Amino acid sequence: MNAIKETNFQFPNQSNFYRGKVRDVYTINNKYLVMVASDRLSAFDVVLPEPIPYKGQVLNQIAAKFLEVTADIVPNWVISIPDPRVTIGRVCEPFKVEMVIRGYLAGHAWREYSAGKRSICGVSLPDGLKENDKLPNPIITPTTKAAVGHDEDISREEILKQKIVSEADYQQLETYTQVLFERGTLIAADAGLILVDTKYEFGKANGKIFLIDEIHTPDSSRYFYLKGYQERQQKGEPQKQLSKEFVRKWLLENGFSGQHGQQIPEMTTEIIISISERYIELY
Repeated sequence: MNAIKETNFQFPNQSNFYRGKVRDVYTINNKYLVMVASDRLSAFDVVLPEPIPYKGQVLNQIAAKFLEVTADIVPNWVISIPDPRVTIGRVCEPFKVEMVIRGYLAGHAWREYSAGKRSICGVSLPDGLKENDKLPNPIITPTTKAAVGHDEDISREEILKQKIVSEADYQQLETYTQVLFERGTLIAADAGLILVDTKYEFGKANGKIFLIDEIHTPDSSRYFYLKGYQERQQKGEPQKQLSKEFVRKWLLENGFSGQHGQQIPEMTTEIIISISERYIELY
């Protein structure tokens, strides 16, 4: 199976190189970014040992489409898409928070809730909710953006108290996050899907806020199938979903949750193909 685990280009006027969990990022003249979406897969903030065929181009093309159809809401970093797995854009100074927004009680939020917590990132949640229930209103649960290791939950109050983001900028980030999520929810519904939760990253260039990185991809978002959602909830059955959550569940079932000293389970050809097919299906 052909998959690209990493790239090692040397471009003219290349001024920097950074390898993220999934993307290889080349800086040109300290002005432009060439972002190559590899086929690496990360879960629990750990890069898994085997790349997933077609994953990079799926992610890049989904992100490109969603950035294009949300440009009327917030300007984004993209200048051009010269290849299915490559995006060229402007350099922005990233805000050191990721804006996570949740419309349903799933994934990390459910794990916290089921452990007895009724407040996530300073946002209160009512008693009596079940896994994958729709929340009364979408909630923003930011995380700190870690260069290395795990991103950590943080409240709005702590972000402002620690001066990670100014109040004026944070209010704008919240507004953009809410409106982007509304747009993403409508687009997902048209495709027979529910946008469960997602995250947005923002940066600044010349004093202006831009939407950066990827949006509404299976790496940054969780989707349920709309058809049968209510019936599955009423029966207490797991939701059929398109996201990385099935990878996380497979890892958890095999004793891996990203903690120090844990061994990543063997990724068989069967597992790799099933993950690849899930990404292609979402595209």
